[in-house]
Amino acid sequence: MLDLLRIAGPEGVSRLELAERTGLTPQAVSKITARLRADGLAAEAGRRASTGGKPRTVLRLVPEAGHAVGVHLDRDEVRVVLVDLRGTVVGERRAPLDLGAGAPAVLAAVTEAVRETVAEVLPAWPTLAEVPPAGPVARDGSPAVGPSGRGGSPSLGPVARDGSPALGPFGRDGSPSAGSPARDGSPPAGPVARDGSPAGEPPARDGSPLGEPLPPDGSPSVGPPARAASPAVGPFARAGSPLGVGVALPGPLDHARGVLHRVTGFPEWDGFPLREALAERLGVPVVVDKDTNAAALGLAAGGEGDSFAYLHLGTGLGAGLVIGGGVHRGARTGAGEFGHQVILLDGPPCTCGERGCVEALCLGAVARGDLDEAARVLGAGAANLVGLLDIDVVLLGGRTVAADPDPFVHGVGAVLEARARRTGQDAVPVRLAPGGGRAVAVGAAQLVLGPVFGRGDG
Repeated sequence: MLDLLRIAGPEGVSRLELAERTGLTPQAVSKITARLRADGLAAEAGRRASTGGKPRTVLRLVPEAGHAVGVHLDRDEVRVVLVDLRGTVVGERRAPLDLGAGAPAVLAAVTEAVRETVAEVLPAWPTLAEVPPAGPVARDGSPAVGPSGRGGSPSLGPVARDGSPALGPFGRDGSPSAGSPARDGSPPAGPVARDGSPAGEPPARDGSPLGEPLPPDGSPSVGPPARAASPAVGPFARAGSPLGVGVALPGPLDHARGVLHRVTGFPEWDGFPLREALAERLGVPVVVDKDTNAAALGLAAGGEGDSFAYLHLGTGLGAGLVIGGGVHRGARTGAGEFGHQVILLDGPPCTCGERGCVEALCLGAVARGDLDEAARVLGAGAANLVGLLDIDVVLLGGRTVAADPDPFVHGVGAVLEARARRTGQDAVPVRLAPGGGRAVAVGAAQLVLGPVFGRGDG
């Protein structure tokens, strides 16, 4: 229902249209929309002429009723955006960052950037001074032993037994938790009323109220939750808090667990539980994904199609793949390592440890100022993708492309056109991805918003 209101835009949609599109009875739609209005998520948008009877009242989504944070954690900078429920950017901040400076420094910089960005729009969210410290960290940036759970894992903050956030609209794998829409748009997993709407405050998986941290033995905690672990109301966090934070950064990483692998060029991050560490510091749910996947998700949500490859050329090179309308992450969430396909045996060394990778060849050409050669190499990699996946369009993005897009759009397009002539097929079009430098951060925010609206790509 929320997603239909979102799609309708400011013009709104009538209850009768909602009933027709959902298959629900008019009575059920009236009950659910009444609940949404009472929660401040929907409002009347006027009346529309009817073909018979009295004019229909139309409803619209209230964009400012909720917000999500998107973080693009690049190798040398962090960009944070705050978006409303419609995905419109209402706050933004950029700051220099050294991803190799170590986890404590990076976590501190990200936390500060997020809180400063949110505070400009949602001043009710606790400031850094009001939030208890997350506890000491070891030299590698992981939580140090202190107040700990089983196995020495920290018990501070809103985390579930496996270390994932235990509050807000997300479960362990980033999917909606009880009380919020399921990935396939089915009714919420928690207790529901007859009309399909959540029936009050949903319990956590262990039966304790959402938002309460677990004590060291893993049993339900007793007493009020901590400030940083305020319970959610339905699928939304308390007033003045963002719904969650989506973080996108270079891979490879484990999207389902929020744990980094050997980030290309920064092997010291291998095994670091980024989702857990940031959730403890920020007190809201956190979802982690690769930068290319996040950008692809944002582009898909913005209507760029059901089958495309987003190629991101910045400080590195990767791809986000949308197949059948959803982001393709693979069985181990490792799909899209586009930059590390070897196309020149015994070529120049790459930061991944291989030789002759597309990334090494492409960035090498960029460093020499030969953008035509960089585009030709990028086109060769894109042609491989087109041959393997039969996608509809190739979208180009990233700061290197954005700085001078024409050579890349034309160069990659020329390679794909030459391939089409050889195969007798239509050439796959190549376009500059919309969104500019914000594309990854805005897509990261969609990691949070997707499940709220019943879309399964969070």
